Amino acid sequence: MSEFDNQIPSAFDPFADANAEDSGAGTKEYVHVRIQQRNGRKSLTTVQGLKKEFSYNKILKDLKKEFCCNGTVVQDPELGQVIQLQGDQRKNVSTFLVQAGIVKKENIKIHGF
Repeated sequence: MSEFDNQIPSAFDPFADANAEDSGAGTKEYVHVRIQQRNGRKSLTTVQGLKKEFSYNKILKDLKKEFCCNGTVVQDPELGQVIQLQGDQRKNVSTFLVQAGIVKKENIKIHGF
């Protein structure tokens, strides 16, 4: 029986060192800009992950005025506050957030087709 015990390798956990260091993916705070298809050609752009210290309503007001579209701030139980804008405004929103100094360019993730 002891011959087999020597041949069986010990259990290896590939994620043990990743959990111990806790560096990498979860440490950066990303702002996610997504598009959702409504019906036909209509679409909706959502922005989530902004810091809590920012006034979402003021950012929304500037976005609406800049891009000539309507929008709202929605309270989601899982995601927190989410900004919704009419139309495909992904590129416009990302450049606006960078130029306004709200988010750095490397912390923005653009999702969608």
